[in-house]
Amino acid sequence: MNRARLFLFGGMTLAVAALPAHGAEWYGNVTAQSRLFDKTSSSADQKRSYTSLSFESTFYHQSNSGRDLFAVTPFVRVDEHDAERTHADLRELTWVRVNDDSEWRLGLRKVFWGMTEGVHLVDVINQTDLVENVDGEDKLGQPMINLSLVREWGIVDLFILPYFRERTFPASDGRPRTVLPVATELAQYESSDQENHVDYAIRWVHSIGDWDVGLSWFKGTNRDPLLQPGLNGAGQPVLVPLYKQMEQFGVDLQATKGDWLWKLEVIDRDTRSTHYTAAAGGFEYTFIGLFDTQADLGVIAEYLYDERGVSAPTPTQDDILIGLRWTLNDTQSTEALVGVILDRGSDARMLSLEASRRLGQDWKVALEARWFTDQPTGDPLYPNRDDDFVQVELSRYF
Repeated sequence: MNRARLFLFGGMTLAVAALPAHGAEWYGNVTAQSRLFDKTSSSADQKRSYTSLSFESTFYHQSNSGRDLFAVTPFVRVDEHDAERTHADLRELTWVRVNDDSEWRLGLRKVFWGMTEGVHLVDVINQTDLVENVDGEDKLGQPMINLSLVREWGIVDLFILPYFRERTFPASDGRPRTVLPVATELAQYESSDQENHVDYAIRWVHSIGDWDVGLSWFKGTNRDPLLQPGLNGAGQPVLVPLYKQMEQFGVDLQATKGDWLWKLEVIDRDTRSTHYTAAAGGFEYTFIGLFDTQADLGVIAEYLYDERGVSAPTPTQDDILIGLRWTLNDTQSTEALVGVILDRGSDARMLSLEASRRLGQDWKVALEARWFTDQPTGDPLYPNRDDDFVQVELSRYF
C-alpha cells in the first residue's frame, strides 16, 4: 500500500484516539494475528507463516438532543509479508440525522443484508476486503446517501452510491490467493464512468408475525469482478479484474418457529453477458440448555445453488453446508462455529472452524482454521488446495 496513505490513516487513528471523551464515546481494539499454513506453497514468494498487527477504533458523538450523530472508524493493518494486506481503510465516516419517521445517513458506511450462513447473496452494497479473510465477510466502507423511511408497513431504505470501490486482493507473496496475482492497477470497467459510476439501491424490510421479510433492488457496478488473464507492465502473467454493470433483485426471509430458524436468500442477477438465479436456504435448530447446562448447540443445514453450474466463478453452485454452533453463554462469551461445505458434484470439501473467548474484561482470543480438501482441477478453490491454515488472534479492547 502507498506509504503516504498508511501514514495518513495512522495519523487519523491517533487523532481519533486524542479526541476528548466529553459527550462522546471512543472504543476500539489492537489485534495481533498469526496465520500458519500446513504446507509449503509451490510459489517461492509465498511463506508458511504470516504475522500482522491491526488497529480499529470508533469515535461516536451525538448532539442536538440525539438527532445528529457522527461516527468515524479508521482501520489499519500491517502485515509481515503481504504488501497488499498492509492497508488502511475508513470503515465508517458518517453523519446521521434522526427524524421522527425517517433518517438521513451520509458518508462512508457499512450495510449488511442477508440471512443465510453459507453465502450472502443479497448483500451487494459494500465491496469485499478480501485481503482480510477468504470468507468475504470483511467489507470496505462505501460512500453513500441513504434515506431510511419508517412506516407501519415496513422500513424502506433508498441508496445513492456515488463512488465505486475496487476489491482488494493479496499480493504475489500473499496467501491464500488466486492461481496468478491480481493486478488491481489494471482494473477495467464496462462503464465509461469507471469508479465514478453512480449506483442505486432500494430495500424494504418488515416483520410479519414470525417472519422477517426483505426485498431489494440494486443497479450499478458489480462488486464481484471477472478475473481475466493478462500481462502486467513487466510482461508477467496476471489476472485483470473487470467490473461489469448489473441489475439485481433479491429476496431474503427468516421464519422463527420456536427453536427453529428457517432462512432463505434468492437473487435474480442480470448483466450484459449473463442472466441467472442463485439461492441459499436451510435451517438452524438450537438445542437450548444442552444436557441441563447453560450452553446452547445449534445445528445448521443449507443448500447453496447457482444456476450457472460449474461455469459459475464461485465454489458454491451446488453445495450443501452442515455446521454446528456452540454457545457456552458464560461471562467470557465463549463460542465456536464449525462447518463443512460439500460440493455435490465433485465431493470437494471446505471445512472451517471459528472460535473465540474473552479473557478478563479487556482481552479476547480467537481461533480460525480452514481446510481445502479434494478440489478438482477447474474448481475456483483448486489454487488453494495447499492453503490449509490455522489463525490465532489476541485482541486488547479499550
